Amino acid sequence: MELDCRSSLLCMLFSKRLFPFFWGGAPEPPPACAPELTTIAPMMRPLWVFAYGSLMWQPGFEPAERRPALLRGLHRSFCVVSHVHRGTRERPGLVAGLDRGGACRGLAFRVRDGEEAAVLGYLRGREQPTMVYRETTWPIELVGEGAAERCRAVCFAVDRRHEQYAGPLALDQRVRLVLTGVGRSGRSIDYLDEMVACLAGLGIDDAGLAALAAAVRRNGEWPARQTPAAPHKPGAVRR
Repeated sequence: MELDCRSSLLCMLFSKRLFPFFWGGAPEPPPACAPELTTIAPMMRPLWVFAYGSLMWQPGFEPAERRPALLRGLHRSFCVVSHVHRGTRERPGLVAGLDRGGACRGLAFRVRDGEEAAVLGYLRGREQPTMVYRETTWPIELVGEGAAERCRAVCFAVDRRHEQYAGPLALDQRVRLVLTGVGRSGRSIDYLDEMVACLAGLGIDDAGLAALAAAVRRNGEWPARQTPAAPHKPGAVRR
């Protein structure tokens, strides 16, 4: 008997992945790089986005609220070879991702009510041109005066199975990618410079980032910054 799944709710209830026993056979495995919350995130109220890289100073959308945040279990790492924004296949660069272990301090943005689907669509287009990240939700702590508040936030963690995962690369190889990478959004070294300045502005110490920046300075010419990169503040979105 075939079901006429005209209703999205019925389609979800009778999907092979959720109820394989209804259809017979083994469960369908999830796609290797598919986002985990294509249907979940737009229904989250409120919807928070955790920023650890360029989203900190250039979110590309106007949030309802901005808070310092702590994410445990993943850490910031220059572990993604860039083939689009800060490099190409011919001239790859290096950018940040969230990798396993440790913790990461960054910013959390609360999306305005009613803009959840639009913001997620924008972020997916920006962050996932090659599907090197896994979109997920992760527990975070919103830091501020008084006790920390806990919630879940959308974040983009590196997919270690992807060809652009750079975790095993030695420091000198990472330095070379930073010094030579140029892509759609500019040079990889400028991205690193923006990151260093933004974290300094937020009072965040990142030992791994500091070590990479020091090695790049020893091996090449550091960009001359005219104005410091500033973390995003409400009413001052830089597109």
